Amino acid sequence: MDKRRKKSLESFTNKNNIFFSNYDLLDTAFTHPTFVFENKGRSFESNQRLEFLGDAVLGMVVAQYLYEAFKQEPEGTLTKMRAAVVCESTLAKIARKLEIGQFLCLGKGEELTGGRDRNSSLADAFEALIGALYLDQGIQVVKKFLEDKLLNELDKYELGNYGDYKTMVQEIAQKICGENVTYHIISESGPDHNKQFQAGISLKNELLAVGLGSSKKEAEQAAAKKAYDSLNSKNKKYNGD
Repeated sequence: MDKRRKKSLESFTNKNNIFFSNYDLLDTAFTHPTFVFENKGRSFESNQRLEFLGDAVLGMVVAQYLYEAFKQEPEGTLTKMRAAVVCESTLAKIARKLEIGQFLCLGKGEELTGGRDRNSSLADAFEALIGALYLDQGIQVVKKFLEDKLLNELDKYELGNYGDYKTMVQEIAQKICGENVTYHIISESGPDHNKQFQAGISLKNELLAVGLGSSKKEAEQAAAKKAYDSLNSKNKKYNGD
């Protein structure tokens, strides 16, 4: 890592009250796969492995926090709450507050198509940051960081709705007709670094809604939200609410 890059990363850590002994870990956390792809033959590693680790660490810390903070809630509710906290949109919001986007190393195509502010890129980088911080400083530092940056602001992320529309629409479909919903990818377009997916959700072979997203999971959640709103409205009319 050159001095200019390290100085840039130090400005990030100073601004966000983080300490790193090994700045190579932080550099990797902010290295998008497209940057590595466009620099073949050079010793760059993408943030995908750190993202994998960070996802697990983040899930564990959030689960413990919810377990201790919401003592009356059953397992099913806690699971939905955790899904809302660690979802892509929430993590991207936190990443924007930390201004992670300006420190990302991106491929040229990703840069030109808005990758620096793309939800998926920001959420992945945030998870990779957690993985890097865990390896460098340990779990207690990670817990403190997440408490300051994420957990203390949970009331801003609509936990009452849990954010997991795939679970919610399944529950209401079972209630209405005792059937499971199904998902299928209708189409995908765009280059590998900027895919756009269109997902459909069906009930009893009837297409309920279509959603768009930068990942299959995001597209399915978007479709599930539309289907949930529609089914919930019909259910209320049927019950005279």
